[in-house]
Amino acid sequence: MPFARLATATTPTCHIGLGLAAVGRPGYINLGRDEDLGHNRSVETLRARTHELLDAAYFQGVRYFDVARSYGRSEEFLADWLKKNPQIDDVVVGSKWGYTYTADWTTDAEQHEVKDHGVRTYDRQRAETADLLGERLDLYQIHSVTPESPALTDKELHARLAEAAAQGTTVGFSTSGPAQADAIRAALAVTVDGEPLFRTVQSTYNALETSAAPALAEAHDAGLTVIVKEGMANGRLAAPHAPDALRAVAEDTSLGCDAVALALVLRQPWAGVVLSGAATTGQLASNLHAAVVDLDDEQLSRLSELVEEPQVYWERRGQLPWH
Repeated sequence: MPFARLATATTPTCHIGLGLAAVGRPGYINLGRDEDLGHNRSVETLRARTHELLDAAYFQGVRYFDVARSYGRSEEFLADWLKKNPQIDDVVVGSKWGYTYTADWTTDAEQHEVKDHGVRTYDRQRAETADLLGERLDLYQIHSVTPESPALTDKELHARLAEAAAQGTTVGFSTSGPAQADAIRAALAVTVDGEPLFRTVQSTYNALETSAAPALAEAHDAGLTVIVKEGMANGRLAAPHAPDALRAVAEDTSLGCDAVALALVLRQPWAGVVLSGAATTGQLASNLHAAVVDLDDEQLSRLSELVEEPQVYWERRGQLPWH
């Protein structure tokens, strides 16, 4: 698996990845985007910002980069950066298929992305990803699997994915919604010719939403690499919006709320890679301090009180506006 490369890395930040959802397109649901990105969100402006983030991340030891077909031009931006830096051969690149970006580089589109887990969408998007990332693609994930997703039962799709795996691409899936644990367990049961199909899982886990933890532990025990997304809860755990308990613990550590929030995720024994979704190099530097945060039992107890019911958490997430 490509993630074996991370096992040999020696930087304290090698298990923190950089996701490009926030900078690959002008509109997203993260809080504080007006302050982070300003009004100029042209393609070239965000391309330059993405390259600046990738430079800073790599320099500071980050070795996993995460994109998706629906993250605007994220694959294109990452591909351009890789071509500009051919000497960089120790990173792991993951992308996702299953959503089509439909906002046409606007922030006020009626619909920003359309979900479809069918074979035709896979074939089309796999070709699109291959055109951009080629052999640099290590991991291809089904985007946002839920228990009712046809991707869990479509044997033709499973055969396509197994063929990609046989050709050297690691196959994984991501999850979303209040039933993440059910989706994870259903995906763990998917086999092709008696062999498990999926080798990675990417799920939401943070101080507010912890419901997937037992299933993620099971996935880890089954040999899958666990990637954690939305550790900052789309900005709800960042300093301007963070709950009082998180602010208090951050003050104790003399570091940012973001570093503490991500450190809480990093300390989970099943967490292989924890994504930063930073939109600025300052945010990235602060996020990476998570690698040195040491939380004691009393602080962990205070943070545990922040947990919300999954349905409440996902309803609130669904109400976040596209900025």
